[in-house]
Amino acid sequence: MKEFVEYLVKHLVDKPDDVTVTEVEKENVTIYELRVGEGDLGKVIGKGGQHARALRTLLNAATRKMGRNANLEIIENR
Repeated sequence: MKEFVEYLVKHLVDKPDDVTVTEVEKENVTIYELRVGEGDLGKVIGKGGQHARALRTLLNAATRKMGRNANLEIIENR
């Protein structure tokens, strides 16, 4: 699933080499922490959060088919 998120995000940003996704396993949920290069955060979030919402919807649909729960966290690099 990590590769799926990376694939989608790399096609949204200007600097695809700076995209990193970290998978964190919790008790009953997998958290995917997404980090992108400088200047690409807005492209991932999208106008009004549309891209972020769509990414989360796709991730949830794919993981629920496998009987898992997932959450996407977009982390701002500082």
